[in-house]
Amino acid sequence: MSGRREFLQVGALGGLGLSLGSYLKLQAARADAKSFHHFEGTAKSVIHIWLPGGWAQQETFDPKPLAPVEYRGDMAAIDTALPGVQFNEQLARTAKIADRLTVIRSMTHGEAAHERGTHNMFTGYRPSPALTFPSLGSVVSHELGPRADLPPYVCIPRLPAPDAGAGYLGSGYGPFSIGSDPADEGFKVRDLALPGGVDGARFATRQRLRDVVGRHFQRLEDSENLAAMDSFYQRAYALVSSDEARGAFDIAAEPAAVRDSYGRNQAGQRMLLARRLVEAGVRFVTLSYGGWDMHQKIRDNITRTLPPFDQAFAALVTDLEQRGLLASTLVMVSSEFGRTPKINNDAGRDHWPKVFSVVLAGGGIRAGQIYGSSDAIAAEPADKPLSIEDLATTVYHCLGIVAEKELMAPGNRPIEIVDGGTVRKDLLA
Repeated sequence: MSGRREFLQVGALGGLGLSLGSYLKLQAARADAKSFHHFEGTAKSVIHIWLPGGWAQQETFDPKPLAPVEYRGDMAAIDTALPGVQFNEQLARTAKIADRLTVIRSMTHGEAAHERGTHNMFTGYRPSPALTFPSLGSVVSHELGPRADLPPYVCIPRLPAPDAGAGYLGSGYGPFSIGSDPADEGFKVRDLALPGGVDGARFATRQRLRDVVGRHFQRLEDSENLAAMDSFYQRAYALVSSDEARGAFDIAAEPAAVRDSYGRNQAGQRMLLARRLVEAGVRFVTLSYGGWDMHQKIRDNITRTLPPFDQAFAALVTDLEQRGLLASTLVMVSSEFGRTPKINNDAGRDHWPKVFSVVLAGGGIRAGQIYGSSDAIAAEPADKPLSIEDLATTVYHCLGIVAEKELMAPGNRPIEIVDGGTVRKDLLA
């Protein structure tokens, strides 16, 4: 029996000790206090590019070339494909595809601490000591479920923060974390290989054995629970045994020229793997890149960190468009907050949640617009301030999920997916 137990742990997820069978069992446990039907959304998948630490709006998508140098910094701004719109000089490739993007320059919230700002952006809720809210990816997992024998929610390379998890929905709706970096030589996804000593023939034999045992217990107790458990294990077997499912994670199958176009680095290979996963059927991919908490020497840090993002992001949007996937894939670039309007004494910028930038593309989002604006020194929203609730509600709307729907938290407490958000229709195509 020890070998069989080992096999059933093949899908252990993210260090949680869950087998794939348990994971899929939890996926199906849904309890809703208010009845909302999903509708056909414009987005079938989401790629969420998370830039941890709080990126500077002034040194990325909202430069202030006319502000005094102590506010604008000493980096140049360049023209983009949108007339009159400029980005940071290190975003040269992204500038050429600006007509495919919506750049939000008026994102705002009130949390200047990393943990609290991260919670805001991943969940659409301000932190609460009484309840841990689920991330957007986990809500999508709960509401829409798996597709094509693949986990509905995947993190590359791993869970970027506790706030990216399932919260009160339970770990069954948490992400499948791939566990290693696709930029590494010999990259392999943990949990998708058979255990040592179990080849394809033994795998099939064990599956048949489980089927026989399952039928025996089915005769003893003909219950819906046993029938459901059987389906969970069948789906777990499918993920491990399906060449298509496992192949989605095989970044080495990409042509060398494609891998080169994204960049042979963390930003490039993580975004390329994200494209492979949504193309195969994963509903929500969160990938993290870089460290953007630039309290010192922001010019040097931006010059080092932004170019790989620029190459990879421009390649991702272009690749999705050429494959006919951009219209059905919502790409979102976000961070927990922005940076202070004025350069500090260490030539860096400090935390600033009052206004910052988020970038969207595809999936039903209007292309080629700057949404909202910040004031002359990027200190406050000047036009169309966008709240975390409105951003989350709009993303859910693109996926066909009604954000007013109530989910059941511990203690049979109904909680809306988002409390008080509005679909910003002027963000939509």
